[in-house]
Amino acid sequence: MVLARPNQPYPEPSWSGWGDASLKPALSGDVLELVTASLGIRERGRPAGSIGEMTLPPSRIDAGITERLVERLSAGNVVDEPEARLRHMRGKSLTDLLRLRDGELGGAPDLVLLPGSHEQVLDALAICSAARIAVVPFGGGTSVVGGLEPAADGFAGVAALDLRRMNALVELDEQSRLAVLEPGLRAPEAEQLLGERGYTIGHFPQSFEYLTLGGAAATRSSGQASAGYGRFDELVLGMRLATPVGTIELGRAPKSAAGPDLRQLLLGSEGALGVITRLTVAVRPVPKARVYEGWRLESFAAGAAVLRQLVQDGPLPTILRLSDEAETALNLAGPSDLGAGEGGCLAIVGYEGDTADVEDRRAGATRLLEAAGAAPQPETGERWVRDRYRGPYLRDALLDAGMIVETLETVTFWSGLARLYGRVSAALRESLAAQGTTPLVMCHISHVYPSGASLYFTVACAQLPDPVAQWRAAKAAASHAIIANGGSITHHHGVGTDHVKWYREELGELGIEALAAVKRRLDPDGVMNPGVLIAPE
Repeated sequence: MVLARPNQPYPEPSWSGWGDASLKPALSGDVLELVTASLGIRERGRPAGSIGEMTLPPSRIDAGITERLVERLSAGNVVDEPEARLRHMRGKSLTDLLRLRDGELGGAPDLVLLPGSHEQVLDALAICSAARIAVVPFGGGTSVVGGLEPAADGFAGVAALDLRRMNALVELDEQSRLAVLEPGLRAPEAEQLLGERGYTIGHFPQSFEYLTLGGAAATRSSGQASAGYGRFDELVLGMRLATPVGTIELGRAPKSAAGPDLRQLLLGSEGALGVITRLTVAVRPVPKARVYEGWRLESFAAGAAVLRQLVQDGPLPTILRLSDEAETALNLAGPSDLGAGEGGCLAIVGYEGDTADVEDRRAGATRLLEAAGAAPQPETGERWVRDRYRGPYLRDALLDAGMIVETLETVTFWSGLARLYGRVSAALRESLAAQGTTPLVMCHISHVYPSGASLYFTVACAQLPDPVAQWRAAKAAASHAIIANGGSITHHHGVGTDHVKWYREELGELGIEALAAVKRRLDPDGVMNPGVLIAPE
C-alpha cells in the first residue's frame, strides 16, 4: 500500500546538457563579444551531436542473464536500446559534457534496469553479482563527480539501475512529522505530494528539478535552505538498503545508544554498498511566510564575519549565502557592463516559517547587518530565488561559446576559511594561467554551521584544444590545495570517481581499509558502483 504517487510522466532531461534543453539561454551578440574579448576566446565550442547520430556497440551481457532479469523485472523494464543506454551514461560534470560533445561514448551501460520494488532490486543485484555485472544506481543523473561512471574493467558488463518506478509517498506520520518515501521520487514530486498535505522537506539544492531522494541520501546532499532546514542527511531518520547479499533496515527511533549509528555509514555511500530503496525523512509544515533579501557588505572577510555571527549567536535565517567580490560583480552587473559594479560582496538572506517567527528573525538579523555596515539591495533576493536553478543552463550556453565553466566546493572550520579560500583560488588561477588562459575565479559561501562553512567556487576561462585535460589539471591543483589547507574534498557534491585519490588522503589508509571491509561484506563480488568511494583493488 502507498499513500500517493506523482500523476505526471517522468521528464527526460537532455542527454548532452543540463535538464530541459529548451531552457538553455541564447546569448546575445553583445554578450558573446564581451566574453570573447574578456577571456580571450578564439573558437566556438564544439556542439553536441544528435542522440540519434550516436552509435553504441551491442550489449555485452549474456542473453541468458538478460532473460533471467526479464523474468524478475518483466520485458519492458530490462532495456538495451541505444538511446536509453546513452541517457544513463555519465553525469553532468564539465568533463562529462565535453566528452559527449567529442563523441566519446565509452562506459555506456549495456542494460538499463527499471525495478519496481525492493524485492526486484534484490533479485537484480543477486543476478548481476553472480554474473559479475557492475551495477550503477541511477536517480536524476545529476552527478558532477563521476558518480555514474564505474571502473568496470574486468566485469561482464554494466547495468544502470534506474529507480524512477519506485516513486511513492508511502506513509505520512503527522504526529511524528515523518514521511516514508521511495528513492526514485524526484524532489519536486516529493514537495508536491507533501505540500498537498501541508508539509515540506525543505531540501532545495541547485539540482532540485531532477534530483531524486535516493540520490540526495546517497550523496549527503545539502540544499540552499540548509541553514534553516538542515542537510538532507540530517533529515533522514530511517532507511532500507538492498545489497547483493540481503537487506539492511535502519531507523527504529530518532536517536539511540545501541552501538554506532549505521545510518551514517549508508548515507553518502554513493551506491558502492547497495541501493537505498526506502527513506524515512523528517518533514515540517509548509511555511506561511517567505522573505528573501539581498545585502551588500564591504568585503568577503567582513561578510563572512557577519554570517558567522548569525549562525553562532542568531537570529539564524533560513537561507544564508555570501558571494565574493568577483561573483558579486557578475551577479549585480547588467549584460552591457559585465564585471562592473560598485564593489563589495552580496549576501542573500532568506526567512521561511510562521509569520511572527519570520518577522522576529528578520528584524534581529537586519539590526545586525546594518550594524555591520551592510546596505540593502532591492529585489536581488527575490531575483536569486527566481533564477536559482538556472545556472547549469547558462553553463551549457557558455560551453557553446567556447568557454570552460565549472564548479567545485569544499568546507572547513571558520578559523581556516580565509586561508582555504585564498589558497584554492590561487591554485586555480595559477594552474590555468600556466596553461595559457586567463581565468575568472569566483566563490560564495553556500552553507553555514556554528563551527564552519562551505566554499563553492565557479571557474570560467577560454577552452584550449583539449579542454578536458585543461580542466582536470586545474581541478587537481585545487584538490591538492584543499587537502593541504584543511578542507574536505567535498561538502555536498560527493566523492564519485573524480575525488577518490583525495578522499583516500582525507580519510587515511586505515579508514579506507575499514570502508573496504564493509564493502566486501555487503558486496562480496564488488559489483556495486565499482571505483566510486574506493579505488578498485
